[in-house]
Amino acid sequence: MTTTLLLLILAAALMHACWNAIVKAVADRVVSLALVNLTHSLLALMFLPFVGLPDPESWPYLAASMVIHQAYYAGLIMQYRFGDLGQVYPLARGASPLMVAAAAWYWAGESLAIGSVLAILLITGGVLSLALSGRGQDKNRQAVAWALFTALTIAAYSVADGLGGRLSGDALAYIVWLFLLDGLPMPILLPFVRSRPELVAALRKYWLPSLGGGLLSATAYGLAIWAMTQAPLAMVTALRETSVIAAALIGAVLLREPFGQRRILATCIVALGVAVLQFSQ
Repeated sequence: MTTTLLLLILAAALMHACWNAIVKAVADRVVSLALVNLTHSLLALMFLPFVGLPDPESWPYLAASMVIHQAYYAGLIMQYRFGDLGQVYPLARGASPLMVAAAAWYWAGESLAIGSVLAILLITGGVLSLALSGRGQDKNRQAVAWALFTALTIAAYSVADGLGGRLSGDALAYIVWLFLLDGLPMPILLPFVRSRPELVAALRKYWLPSLGGGLLSATAYGLAIWAMTQAPLAMVTALRETSVIAAALIGAVLLREPFGQRRILATCIVALGVAVLQFSQ
């Protein structure tokens, strides 16, 4: 993996943590996430005249990703309902790399060097340990359950999009069509789950931060899909999950969540994993 690719994935990880913090911070997460998704579709419309259709071989993966993403959004909303950003975000993100590694080995025949496996284990272990120091223990079971459900959807759509992007013939075309189609269901359903006064009030209050979240989200995942066409799925996914370090810091500084010695140690373990991954190539 080149240094440029590594830095791009780490930048995408930071952007991912920021947009998740936005969704966590607002009171009406359904409206905020719907606006984030709508931003995806609007951005895709801007790029649509400049791309063609992805190759038909990628269409089943595109369709699967759309369905899985809707389940992911539901899990995202529910995990933030019951748990802190610093607890559920690391759990959801940290459990997925090993799932992706197993799926990539089975479906894509990807095998990793010993150093890469060690790096992924270090990153995953450090990420998961961050989840052990979260608050909200009165609702801990619900938070953990929804975070693990979210982790499963993350692994599923990561594999679908990684393979779909590779088969598309044009990764940008795949990304544009995914964002265009995937961003529509939640905004379309929004009037059915919120009354008109509630919806108008929420849109006025949250449109700007949600727009920013949508820009960050689209850029972050677009970079991730492209990166998965350039490097093994498990390596890209593990690097993406370094976003939990930024999320833990954001949670501590802005959302007043704890950041103690355990999280400092976990941060060092993740950083070590990133270094091992880079120098094992």
